[in-house]
Amino acid sequence: MTATAVKFDGFTDEERDAMKARARELKASARRVSRADKAAEEEAAVVAKIAEMRESDRVMAERIHAVIKENVPELAPKLWYGMPAYARDGKVVCFFQSAQKFNARYATFGFSDKADLDDGAMWPASYALKGLTAEGEARIAALVRQAVN
Repeated sequence: MTATAVKFDGFTDEERDAMKARARELKASARRVSRADKAAEEEAAVVAKIAEMRESDRVMAERIHAVIKENVPELAPKLWYGMPAYARDGKVVCFFQSAQKFNARYATFGFSDKADLDDGAMWPASYALKGLTAEGEARIAALVRQAVN
């Protein structure tokens, strides 16, 4: 096999974009001074990122943002790899990944390892979202409350 016939199976364009977004987030975070300014800037960045999403994802992300702010106000909105996320003490607990982020067929609401969702030896850490009903919003609120307890 020649060198030109070898295909590189590295990062996709979407994965590289996510890494670049994370680098920009870290640089921006290092420049911020006051805690209040930082929180306001991070929430504004999350709201702006949500506004960029296509309509189906944007509607879900807006509702999730509101549900988290209403039910678990101690979580701070912030961008995480270019995705809306919610953190406690600077550590991401949960996040919303739009379907377009990695060209998926559905959006995802997920939890990091900082979330206290442990249930035996195995439990779900992310959920596929094709839409968001009142029942889904209630389930997200309950899961996020559990995640921070």
